[in-house]
Amino acid sequence: MTNSEKIYYIYHIPGQKVGVTVDPRIRVEKQQGYKPNQYEILMTTDDIDEVSKMEIEFQRRYGYKVDRKLYKNLNNKEMKINSTEQTSTFPVSIKDLEEFLSENKGLSWTTHLGHFEITDESARWILNNIFRSQYTDDRCYIYNKAFYEAFIQGTDMDQFNDDKNLIGGLTMPAKPIGPSMRDIFPLIRDWADQRGLYAKGDERTQYIKLMEEAGELAQGLLKQNKEEVVDAIGDMVVVLTNLSHFVGVDIEDCIVSAYNEIKDRKGKMSNGTFVKQL
Repeated sequence: MTNSEKIYYIYHIPGQKVGVTVDPRIRVEKQQGYKPNQYEILMTTDDIDEVSKMEIEFQRRYGYKVDRKLYKNLNNKEMKINSTEQTSTFPVSIKDLEEFLSENKGLSWTTHLGHFEITDESARWILNNIFRSQYTDDRCYIYNKAFYEAFIQGTDMDQFNDDKNLIGGLTMPAKPIGPSMRDIFPLIRDWADQRGLYAKGDERTQYIKLMEEAGELAQGLLKQNKEEVVDAIGDMVVVLTNLSHFVGVDIEDCIVSAYNEIKDRKGKMSNGTFVKQL
């Protein structure tokens, strides 16, 4: 990907700073916490030399501290993705990964499974399937085989594309309906963020909401109303997704952690309940 294919934005947060980004929504709103009406875009260009020069000019014009390095000389804009047989490692922390992916759309790298590329769709998948490096917080990685299965070998539902395929005696649909499960949690978080839930809510309000939804689930079960049960379970998943966000974790990590805890657990059923072996 060449620099000319990118659009650079010079943004101004009044009284705070002038900076450059390729995605103001991520850089200014999500990472720095400003709302759209709390900053302005001073100029846009696809010329990295021009944006580097004008960022300094605007910083001087508004009386802010001038960056020591030109934007084009910063070494964190297109850093190399390191690939081994098992993993592809990104040269940033998980906190900075979304901006890195946004700034490097179109960037590709080679693995033993083929060529991988950062696109809008693959970026969402990467964010949902990323792991923190055990050696340093400044690196994170994905598993190559998982990426291959999702974007090269085919989608998760390819094995069901023939509507005659049966799983447990049930006919599976030819194509998934709506977002895939790997996308649904980021969509929930985007929905909540856009409506100000993360800016004005907290984990306590989400816990109260969870108890309300649990009450609706109980009513649905007592009335044997499947529609109410499905609706309540779905609402509880949404609330748990947001509650997880407030305490600084992703619900995906919570689910994986829970599964890893139970997958090898032994025990027996007693009065309709699984009792683990101590």
